[in-house]
Amino acid sequence: METGSAHAWGRDSDARVAAQVLGHRHLVLVGLMGAGKSAIGRRLAEALARPFADSDTVIEEEAGQTIADMFARDGEEAFRRVEEAVLGRLLEGAPAVIATGGGAFLRPTNRARIREAALSVWLRADLDVLVGRIRRPATRPLLAGDDLRDTLTSLMRKRYPVYAAADVVVDSEDVDRAVTVRRALAAVAALGA
Repeated sequence: METGSAHAWGRDSDARVAAQVLGHRHLVLVGLMGAGKSAIGRRLAEALARPFADSDTVIEEEAGQTIADMFARDGEEAFRRVEEAVLGRLLEGAPAVIATGGGAFLRPTNRARIREAALSVWLRADLDVLVGRIRRPATRPLLAGDDLRDTLTSLMRKRYPVYAAADVVVDSEDVDRAVTVRRALAAVAALGA
């Protein structure tokens, strides 16, 4: 897990209030691949002076292989079981900002665990933003061999109604990441109002 540090964000009143709203809970980012969960998550961790963890990175480090290789060798369901175990361990740890894989929030067990131990933020991005951000489909097993726009459209139809159960929704647009971070901090802080 990476450790966040108080930066210019530390002077931001939304960051202070968001940290108070979170208390001892985690901040968990959910959304489709390309929504910015890892990039925004690192900056949120810095703003909140909390560690950052990317569940996909933790899975790959522990397994000693890529997620694409895990999908190819063991299948999606086996991967989802590993993902569930890793997310469970992360949620049992010290309060952190956690970026989840795009499918993690779809499992009822994961949603229940997140609800108990964290505040969830859906980084919602539209199709054009996602297509513009996803550069290496070979590393994303759910995109292998298919038309990117069609696959993402299908995933959006299936997943967006589930992501909508997150505590907070923040639009992840094609803007400077600092804008999205500030929006997320303000949305979390608003829960304390």
